[in-house]
Amino acid sequence: MRAVTLILAALLLLLQYPLWLGKGSWLKVWDLNRQVEEQRQVNQQTQTRNALLDAEVRDLKQGTEAIEERARSELGMIKRDEVFFQFIGNPPVSSVAPATAAKSH
Repeated sequence: MRAVTLILAALLLLLQYPLWLGKGSWLKVWDLNRQVEEQRQVNQQTQTRNALLDAEVRDLKQGTEAIEERARSELGMIKRDEVFFQFIGNPPVSSVAPATAAKSH
């Protein structure tokens, strides 16, 4: 009777091996599901980025405002017969006056 029990236990273990550790095991299925979910997130981010780029391309093809804005900001261009003024601010003033600093010593 003892031999039959050992044979049945060994057979049970042999049948369980493919279920847990084999080619189509639960662990591999779980890992593949995790990878699919990660790829879905990457795809969603890519679709969002592509939608933004598509909107920008359509705007550049249809309107001149986006092109003009880029030319002004990135290339520093101005329109014909337009005058460009550049204001340079005053240099920063230190908070402690030199005369006050000399008196405290």
